[in-house]
Amino acid sequence: MDLSQPSQENVEYMIEGIKSKLKMASAAAMQASAFSVNNYEDILDIYEVAMSSDRLSISQVEALVSELGRLRKK
Repeated sequence: MDLSQPSQENVEYMIEGIKSKLKMASAAAMQASAFSVNNYEDILDIYEVAMSSDRLSISQVEALVSELGRLRKK
């Protein structure tokens, strides 16, 4: 998938990938539709951090989830 172009489809793809990588217990609560393409660069940064590591520490997971929470549509 070409993530260089901001689109809602790419946002949804990245959010699903992040949820899978973080093995989030509350993944159902984080719907891709709750994120705007206006925050594309921030979501891409989070996606790249999440996907770049084989294993994430608890503090890394907490930081990524916190940042995703900040980016959700109000």
